[in-house]
Amino acid sequence: MKLVILDRDGVINYDSDQYIKSPAEWRPLPGSLEAIAKLTQAGYKVVIASNQSGLGRGLFDMDTLNAIHDKMHRAVQAVGGRIDAVFYCPHTSDSKCNCRKPKPGMFQRIGGCFNTDLSDAYVIGDSLRDLQPAASVGARSVLVLTGKGEATQAEGNLPEGTLIFSDLAAAVEYILKS
Repeated sequence: MKLVILDRDGVINYDSDQYIKSPAEWRPLPGSLEAIAKLTQAGYKVVIASNQSGLGRGLFDMDTLNAIHDKMHRAVQAVGGRIDAVFYCPHTSDSKCNCRKPKPGMFQRIGGCFNTDLSDAYVIGDSLRDLQPAASVGARSVLVLTGKGEATQAEGNLPEGTLIFSDLAAAVEYILKS
């Protein structure tokens, strides 16, 4: 199965240190929706894996998160793409859960739900915590320099073999040529 796992904030849409708390605050990065459409049209499954601690912090509720994701789904569909699933961790960083990135639980669940080995999957994120679980499940890690990506690159310590691209569109171009 051809599978790409994307972080949401900073990869698909603009990020905010104050969290994305409403559909109005969700704004796609230039070229990100079209990049997802290219993946869809090339036969890839596209899955989102996102920490959403704003839920656990009480900054927004499930109805709001669903509305944000509905806006994202509709925006991707409007340009001919599809997001096959959205996985998220609602817990705060002090939680002992296994689903919050950088722990691998969310990725293990994705592999189980899609009944696939993740060793051929690409995981695209803008922070080290997006890439660490990719390495732990054997997926290919890709850093984009949008969102927190430039700071992540500057900090170093990326998983071995991490590919680096300016944005999601450039990463997708590489994937489609591979």
